Amino acid sequence: MDDLEAHRKHYSQLVTTIGRVDPTNTRLISAFANVKREDYLGPGPWKIRANSTYIVTPTENPAFLYQDVLVALKSDEGLNNGQPSLHARCLDKLEISAGDTVIHIGTGTGYYTAILAELAGSKGRVCGYEIDKGLAQRATQNLKDKKHVEIHSSSGAQGDLPSSDVIYISAGVTEPESIWLNTLKDGGRLLFPLTSSQGTGGMLLIQRIKEHSYSANFIATAGFIPCVGARDEKTAIELADAFYKGGAREVKSLHRDKSPDDTCWFKWADCWLSTKSV
Repeated sequence: MDDLEAHRKHYSQLVTTIGRVDPTNTRLISAFANVKREDYLGPGPWKIRANSTYIVTPTENPAFLYQDVLVALKSDEGLNNGQPSLHARCLDKLEISAGDTVIHIGTGTGYYTAILAELAGSKGRVCGYEIDKGLAQRATQNLKDKKHVEIHSSSGAQGDLPSSDVIYISAGVTEPESIWLNTLKDGGRLLFPLTSSQGTGGMLLIQRIKEHSYSANFIATAGFIPCVGARDEKTAIELADAFYKGGAREVKSLHRDKSPDDTCWFKWADCWLSTKSV
């Protein structure tokens, strides 16, 4: 084992442990060890996010990337390749199986899309959506050898989406869009950052039980850049108030087919979150 391979193996153990990944999820642990992060971030040196600023790595050694750090994609816009431990926690909760159809919205340059592709396997299908044309072009190039992956230069919040087992969103939204809920198969999972006007919020995991019936729970706090086409500023302000008041940890379900009752934690025009189980 060469030094860089050892770094990747240690990194996979580090970020999955910090992310509290089920240690029996060896497929996910192996995916973090096998996908080369440097292949998706361009040539070094790289800018590592540290609080509200960036620190440049002293050399082009990819070993610097194998830590639980955010790495700049566009530092002037605060756009980063996100924190590996948070993504590890999210991907663990999604329980992706070989052969699944997976949608990834906010694919960036393709690193986490590549990990999704490892989990779905060659018999699966991964559709990545990236609205930034430059990043989408880079992702297309980076993932060109993965025949079961397709990249679209669009937001993923409009248009036709394939019927899916998993939808994973890597940009902050203010509500679960109907297009996402409608495209989930029975048992399908949707995981996204529900973020307020302050840019922070929580990773909300929704699972379709049957038509109009969904379990829902927050699995982690999170802050993400806004998802273009999937935000409403009035709703974002209302979400800030809801998160401030608390109770998000008590959320257990999402409803689309009836009026909110006294278990409602937050209401949108077409659906609402409840603290009552399905």
